[in-house]
Amino acid sequence: MAFESLTEKIAAAFKKLKSKGKLTESDVKTSMREVRMALLEADVNYKVAKDFTNKVIERAVGSEVLESLTPAQMVIKIVNEELTSLMGQEKNRLRFSSKPPTVMMLCGLQGSGKTTHAAKLALMLKKQGRRPLLVACDVYRPAAIDQLKILGSQIGVHVFEMGIVSPLEVAKKSLSYARDYGHDVILLDTAGRLHIDETLMKELEDLKNLLNPSEILLVVDAMTGQDAVNMAKAFDELLEISGVILTKLDGDTRGGAALSIKAVTGKPIKFIGSGEKLENLEDFHPDRMASRILGMGDILTLIEDAASSFDKKQAEKMAQKLQKNTFDLDDLKEQLIQIKKMGPLKSILSKLPGVDKHLKGVDIDDKIMDKTFSIILSMTPEEKKKPSIINPSRKRRIANGSGVKVEDVNKLLKQFEQMQKMMKKFGGKFKKGIPKIRFPKLFG
Repeated sequence: MAFESLTEKIAAAFKKLKSKGKLTESDVKTSMREVRMALLEADVNYKVAKDFTNKVIERAVGSEVLESLTPAQMVIKIVNEELTSLMGQEKNRLRFSSKPPTVMMLCGLQGSGKTTHAAKLALMLKKQGRRPLLVACDVYRPAAIDQLKILGSQIGVHVFEMGIVSPLEVAKKSLSYARDYGHDVILLDTAGRLHIDETLMKELEDLKNLLNPSEILLVVDAMTGQDAVNMAKAFDELLEISGVILTKLDGDTRGGAALSIKAVTGKPIKFIGSGEKLENLEDFHPDRMASRILGMGDILTLIEDAASSFDKKQAEKMAQKLQKNTFDLDDLKEQLIQIKKMGPLKSILSKLPGVDKHLKGVDIDDKIMDKTFSIILSMTPEEKKKPSIINPSRKRRIANGSGVKVEDVNKLLKQFEQMQKMMKKFGGKFKKGIPKIRFPKLFG
């Protein structure tokens, strides 16, 4: 996961602070020196890392902090606030034109994920009640137009394309098309190159002058580290970008770009790509990202993911079943389907406070859910409602039907039995609200 190494090293620095009852100026400076090294190893811009730690030291060595009852916690609070400030202080929203259609231009180098993230953004806007139009202005990369058309069909968003003609002509005609067919947002998927060159930048500048877009969003691959920051600076100098979409932040990236882009370019990160699915695009919240970096989790994003993924009627139906203690294996399958919509399990768990540190080196295979689905689907309706009737011969049949071992069927049945006992224990309390349940540790 992104920031994994950085989070671990910052946590180690803070652990030393917490072990001291009273802090001195020297303790704070030593700790911040370790934090600075961790930031540099995470590929954060040197000046950004230096300025950041200097600000923290300046605020932390005051008597109000050092003489407080919990000085270490005060220092952590300051680091959290400065991290948030470093990344932009608050969420930056998209700007929409008062006279539709609003034009948004996505630009970046080849391979950064422009086309995919144009579709992701279109899906997000569609869910917000808007009528986006995807426009294929990348007429140079082989199959770029076809890729955009496939993605558009997957999300139910129309794609405007004219084949291999001038991108300026495509863009100009798309404006008339959007007005004629009631599209209120135009998303231009522009061409990229393997590196910044004069031809690419001239074409992007011409598109900007022609359409005067409300947003020029630079799509940046987080895996490229400081190169991403340098590239953002170059694009901004010519096009005056309005914001950044940072992709592949769910991968094994050091995270330096996320911490450096705002400080170096002055332009905010507006969205982050958090997975391969077209639903995996998140608003960038600097305060929540700071919490994740410091190992405090990101409960608010997790709640928002759940709210957007879970079916309200299904949730109400499930609540009634919990009250009546009639939760069965079919219901378990439905809940797992809802959870799967939220993204990879490791990504979900990483947003829980205190869990992220346990995920290092742990391989969480999402195929576990698929195996569970197969087992449940191989059962008869009666077996799903009354698992207690499943005898050894039925277990063998279910195992053969789902392509798993009998031990896997036994494991699922045992886990479900434990769930039922817990629900029976707390079933009556659900009528008075959600009870406080002490859950077992997830790992180790």
